[in-house]
Amino acid sequence: MLGWKIQLAPSKGDARLTVVSSIKHIFNEIHYEITKTIAEGGMGVVYEAIQRGTGKFAKKVAIKLIREEFSAIREFRNNFIGEARLVADLIHTNIVQTYHLGEINSQYFMTMEYVNGINLEEFYHQHRLTNQQVPVDLGVFIISRVCRGLSYAHTKEDDQGRLLGIVHRDVNPKNIMLANEGDVKLTDFGIAKALDLMYNVEGEVIAGKDEYLSPEQANYEITDARADIFGCGIVLAELLLGYNIFEADSPEETRKNILELTIPNFCLLRTDVDDKLNVVLHSALQRSRNDRYQSAAEMLIATETYLYSDGYGPTNEKLALYLKDLYGENGKYAAARWAAGETPGLR
Repeated sequence: MLGWKIQLAPSKGDARLTVVSSIKHIFNEIHYEITKTIAEGGMGVVYEAIQRGTGKFAKKVAIKLIREEFSAIREFRNNFIGEARLVADLIHTNIVQTYHLGEINSQYFMTMEYVNGINLEEFYHQHRLTNQQVPVDLGVFIISRVCRGLSYAHTKEDDQGRLLGIVHRDVNPKNIMLANEGDVKLTDFGIAKALDLMYNVEGEVIAGKDEYLSPEQANYEITDARADIFGCGIVLAELLLGYNIFEADSPEETRKNILELTIPNFCLLRTDVDDKLNVVLHSALQRSRNDRYQSAAEMLIATETYLYSDGYGPTNEKLALYLKDLYGENGKYAAARWAAGETPGLR
């Protein structure tokens, strides 16, 4: 409901009109036209949709819808609502933004920023399909942007100045989006924990995908933001090597590897990984969180120092050019062209 209050205010003997806003509520129907399915799982579906408005307004969005049977489960419903509440105020270029939480016919849905691009799993899968390795500097750049988003989330405070204590707990390639424009965005805070917004009890359940757990998650311990640093280390190593060093045939073996497997010298596994980057990887993958990078900001500084200390390194725009080349007609030579400085549009 929209209203205006008109007041007469005297000014030097004259009366002048002062318009005072008295807007309290604006109600309007929001129309979504679902255009295609982006991803589908056992508990929900993510759709591409067009949000329609007045005056031929149209905006492409993503809609995350949980299935009706799971909407009826109290714990799952609370988790979904908790995720929406948590990310509502996470407004950062490296985090997928959430616009709205709604309910229709007993099904809950979130309207989110639409990222026109691919996820990180698809990115390195394309390299495997074309028998290429992800360029080292681009892999480090992508993880530096993830650290940038995590640093913002980890230090987010509520309106009373209390640290929210956000921990994503599920940093993995499917939850990292690469926009065609070169933006890197972290998504899916569905199992994140934060102050007053965690519904599964740590110490009793494991939250996260087995092959991307931190040692403290794998060991049923209470987590803090440093758990996400270990996840960044796993994903960076996977980008560079083309496989997850901890993944085994069973979840139990995978978790055992996370807790016990000797972290390799990455210089020996890929020749263009130098000693400086090997130190970055080992610092992120320290099993004791006290020996790990102590914040996402610290890892961000380490990755950016590696990238830019000797000159002008990767940017969003350069990543965009590489993505266009990788998925182009002659994409099987994209990595070689990047290494030679011959990516189309780079010069």
